Amino acid sequence: MKKDPGGAVQSETRRLAAIMFTDIVGFSRQMGSNEACPLRLLDTHNQIIRKSVTERHGTVIKTVGDAFLVDFPSVVKAVQCAQQIQSQLRPHNAEKDKTEQIHVRIGIHLGDVVQRDGDVFGDGVNIASRLQGLAEPDTICISQAVYKEVEKKLPLGTVAPLGRPKLKNIAQREPVYALLSAAPQGFRQRLQVGRLQLKPWRRPLQVAALLVLLASAGLIGRYLYVPSPAGLPLPDKPSIVVLPFTNMSGDPEQEYFSDGITEDLTSDLSQISSLFVIARNSAFSYKGKSPKVQDVSREMGVRYVLEGSVRKSDNQVRITAQLIDATTGGHLWSERYDRSLKDIFALQDEIRQQIVVALRAEVGQAELERVRRIPTDNLTAYDYVLRGLEQFRRATKEGNAQARQRFERAVALDPQYAVAYALVDWTYFMDWAFGWNQDPQVLEQALALAQKARTLDDSLPTPHLLLGNIYLWKKQDEQAIAEAEWALTLDPNDSSAYIRLGSILYFFTGRPAEGVELIEKALRLNPYYPADDLLNLALAYRFAGRYEEAIAALKKGLARNPDLGRNPHLFLAELYSQLGREEEARAEAVEHLRRNPGWSLEVFRQRSPLRDQATLDQMVENMRKAGLQ
Repeated sequence: MKKDPGGAVQSETRRLAAIMFTDIVGFSRQMGSNEACPLRLLDTHNQIIRKSVTERHGTVIKTVGDAFLVDFPSVVKAVQCAQQIQSQLRPHNAEKDKTEQIHVRIGIHLGDVVQRDGDVFGDGVNIASRLQGLAEPDTICISQAVYKEVEKKLPLGTVAPLGRPKLKNIAQREPVYALLSAAPQGFRQRLQVGRLQLKPWRRPLQVAALLVLLASAGLIGRYLYVPSPAGLPLPDKPSIVVLPFTNMSGDPEQEYFSDGITEDLTSDLSQISSLFVIARNSAFSYKGKSPKVQDVSREMGVRYVLEGSVRKSDNQVRITAQLIDATTGGHLWSERYDRSLKDIFALQDEIRQQIVVALRAEVGQAELERVRRIPTDNLTAYDYVLRGLEQFRRATKEGNAQARQRFERAVALDPQYAVAYALVDWTYFMDWAFGWNQDPQVLEQALALAQKARTLDDSLPTPHLLLGNIYLWKKQDEQAIAEAEWALTLDPNDSSAYIRLGSILYFFTGRPAEGVELIEKALRLNPYYPADDLLNLALAYRFAGRYEEAIAALKKGLARNPDLGRNPHLFLAELYSQLGREEEARAEAVEHLRRNPGWSLEVFRQRSPLRDQATLDQMVENMRKAGLQ
């Protein structure tokens, strides 16, 4: 019991409670423009919230405008209530115009609260409120305490780790998670594939794993890239390409540093879901050139172009940057920065913020926390990483070994440097995937390092992307899919993750049309895509029954790279046979056998990863008709 300043006795109890905090996205802004509509929506919102809370035995502690603070007898009830709210709002929004839709953010925490005279205070309330602010529209953000309680009790669907964000006025930094399955429609929109439904898949795509790896690693030079058609349409969101920054140091040995700045900016912008960001590989096709921004816009299909230069001297760095609207040629923003090298990460953050403001992009709190993280406090370790990347991208056995030495040196200098751990891991996986070292322990070592990198920074996309590849090779289906989903959630502009998911869809889930959409999305994000990506696209077309398009994709890939992927002439023979073009089918079969003299139709049947037995039987019969045995 306590007394207030006037001497009256106050009733106070302290307890552990499950607290849910909800808020309507953009409600204050709507109220400022037109009160009648927002108030009508608020009534609908309140009815849905109160009904769900009552059904899950919750207690509304208070409401503040459009926000609800609710207490539950258990975290299971709290999460079920949040999921029910989002599931009831989805059909409402599907039937309404944008101005009539209701989008809610929800935060849930299990913690100590103090109840005093009908009100509730304490960290339990404060953290739930902060988590609500981290949540994206139509999603639920939960604390580590909640996740531990419900992960084995409720079907959570896709769980996206948000790392350990700094919550305002909360000293402790704990892991936070977003429940994306509570908003499948919103997640589909984020992925920009209209019919994608993220469900657990059952088998790994081993035959495509290496192709996915190559795209993931961004290996330029070793593999032929295919230029996209000119005149690509602009996306329906701010679209940008970061051109390679020019090295102005007067020393070619400093090229790695300017390339590193370019890649860091590209990577950070790529993690912002409200932007459309061209992949690093395509952007670097302009390295050493001076293209007109109008040409870049047309070839990449983007509106905005960021270009600049870097001059590094001793412990000082000068960066100039300018953001151009390529459709008009006008400069939206330009700046020159002269800073100490120790301020390089703060400088990158400043440039990134200027870009986001100029593009008027909406950035969620969770995304902001992720992209603003400082990867390391050790600049020497950072320099070793940049130098190692220069070697790594050569995709040779020698370059891979040299890169590993530099990445390992970075880890030695900063044992908490998650990016460096992930890159060491990439070199081991490259050894395994390219056959440079087939000792099974190499893959196990890669797995351990990737898990270590994920532990150090669970919000970093790279370890999840790498784990997805490793689990595919290890035939651990569920883990591979979970890591692939996380990587794509954390980096919604990652073309290689789209390739992987699309490939799995067309091989194993019986949903080739969705696989086509994902792979086409990947190629749009990376217009100068590897020729091998056309093999993935062709197979997706084939299983979707789009045979002529499959043939066109294969022939286009072979025109760029005669050694395209695995068995392109075999698939051409099968496709021609399917269409009744027997002479062309036999010619492709002959070419396939010339390249693969020991090939056997029976071995193909036994080793094929295709799940659909009817489709496999049809393909084998088509190959037999083409003269293959």
